[in-house]
Amino acid sequence: MFTLTQERPSDAAKIEKLYEAAFGPGRHARTAERLREGNQPVAELCFVAEEDGALAGSVRFWPISAGKIPGLMLGPLAVQPHRRRNGMGLALVQAGLARAREAGAPFAILVGDEPYYGRGGFKIAEKSRFQMPGPVPTDRLLCLHLAPLGVNACGLVKPAPEFVDLAAFAPPGTQKQAAYE
Repeated sequence: MFTLTQERPSDAAKIEKLYEAAFGPGRHARTAERLREGNQPVAELCFVAEEDGALAGSVRFWPISAGKIPGLMLGPLAVQPHRRRNGMGLALVQAGLARAREAGAPFAILVGDEPYYGRGGFKIAEKSRFQMPGPVPTDRLLCLHLAPLGVNACGLVKPAPEFVDLAAFAPPGTQKQAAYE
């Protein structure tokens, strides 16, 4: 049985080891990394899973914008190989998405496998909807609308460090589209 907690600064070194083991040194060359450079994850949305007293999984969310609409990029998500297939990864994702919805974040994107992330509501983004800062296979760019404004998100995807504080997103029902136009 695992437990989820918000990521703590003391988890950083263990998380980096987990990411290195899961993705290897080439992870820094991926397109998603362009959106992390010079950016910080939204701390309130970053979770770790612990099992048997050890860090077993991690998820982070990063502030981005698409056109003029603020949103989030999910990733990386990693679970230790011997602890997979027990729902830990999806639980980590759902914990972050629940808080993001509560805060009024309009949408989330990720680069990943639709059969896996589709269980969390993600769908393949419409072709040409988002322009990423590098190559991404069209069947791996996934999107999830978290609030009504999310349907309007499109265009160039770039880091949006001004939204690193979750409070920067308007609460549900109070979002004003004009504020982002």
